[in-house]
Amino acid sequence: MKYYIWTEGCQMNVADSQRVAAALEHLGYEPTTTAEEADVIVLNTCVVRQSAEDKAYGRLNALRPIKKQRPEVIINLMGCLVGVKGNPKVAERFPFVDVFSPPSDPRPLLAFLSQRLGREIELEETEQRFAWMDEEVPLPQEERGKAVSAFIPVVYGCSHACTFCIIPYRRGPERSRPPEVILAEARALVAQGVKEITLLGQIVDRYGKDEPEFPTLSGLLRRLHQIEGLERIRFLTSHPNWMTDELLDTVAELPKVMPHIEVPVQAGDDEVLARMRRGYTAEQYRRLIERIRARIPGVAIATDIIVGFPGETETQFQHTYDLLAELRLDVAHLARYSPREGTVAARKMPDDVPEEEKWRRFRLLEELQERIAGEINQQYVGKEVLVLFEEKVRRRWKGRTETNKLVFVESEADLRGQIIPVRITWAGPWSMLGEIPGSTDSQRVLAETPLHV
Repeated sequence: MKYYIWTEGCQMNVADSQRVAAALEHLGYEPTTTAEEADVIVLNTCVVRQSAEDKAYGRLNALRPIKKQRPEVIINLMGCLVGVKGNPKVAERFPFVDVFSPPSDPRPLLAFLSQRLGREIELEETEQRFAWMDEEVPLPQEERGKAVSAFIPVVYGCSHACTFCIIPYRRGPERSRPPEVILAEARALVAQGVKEITLLGQIVDRYGKDEPEFPTLSGLLRRLHQIEGLERIRFLTSHPNWMTDELLDTVAELPKVMPHIEVPVQAGDDEVLARMRRGYTAEQYRRLIERIRARIPGVAIATDIIVGFPGETETQFQHTYDLLAELRLDVAHLARYSPREGTVAARKMPDDVPEEEKWRRFRLLEELQERIAGEINQQYVGKEVLVLFEEKVRRRWKGRTETNKLVFVESEADLRGQIIPVRITWAGPWSMLGEIPGSTDSQRVLAETPLHV
């Protein structure tokens, strides 16, 4: 990853640019002499003379084609053109600028980079989860002794057959794995150094329903809870129709089972839900969320939503938007509907919502959820939470709270596999930054990067 900084103006601006460069290099970025090669471009501006301001506008205009050709490039406008109170006119004139930073303040850029990394990790881990779902994939040899968290499929296939889902056709009807096989796999993973396991199933709550002699998911969780060395247990994905009070009480009672529930709603309109063949109404989903929150104190809830399902009107989409705004869930995995060959929806329902409209609806939900998640995560600032650390990413340790919040911490110590109290110092919608209280390591969060070279 490379960065490019253009500086105009006084010696203060030069010093500020040096500070930004030092902070970026601390994160693993390397300098480049051309903007075309950079992953992060910083324009540190001056407006003391009209000529300097004109140069800044000229530089911004020159970056338009770079951003158009490489949308992933991060452009940061910094300095006097932004000012200490921001510059809405400049932001409106140059909408392709990602970050606006006041003079002498690199924190907006560093926070943005942290959130971008957090979002990338969340998307990668979601894709990984789907890849493991319904697949018997052992822990690779090279990962043994290194992985801190691992997946264990407990239910293969699915018999529910939502109209948009291909799993029943690809993987067949649901089949629960024998509990003794799951327990043996969990013990083997723990022996390899795994501290956390996540049980997987298309409808994980239905574990054991097809085999009368098998325990329920609650019973399986209780057996897993007894494994020495296993520190954390999660499960997903749940279905609103099969999440019982017994299961919720089990999560609340067992310390190793994390207060983190993933229960997709998919849509907030009853007619759309009926076409999806989900088997519940929006009001029933509301009541479920109330039950979850009442029975599991401090729980974090994640959901899945599909926008642009066949026949979805603007009014029906608004119902979904309103439901998400009302429930204020911690995470919403969003997707634009696309037909999957072989599904009922692809065979019988025309894909009649234009792609541009799907994107518009997707962006509206995305912006709403980022705002909600940011406000929820702000409540963690100043508090201490237990974090299980997994690995180092770009020179910072990455870990998860009990509620599955992504946390980054700087430390020279080896934190892999440790559960450590962390004081949260900064929070955004995708991740949080923190420090280990009382540590003598160089644990400084991005938002507090020292302003010296």
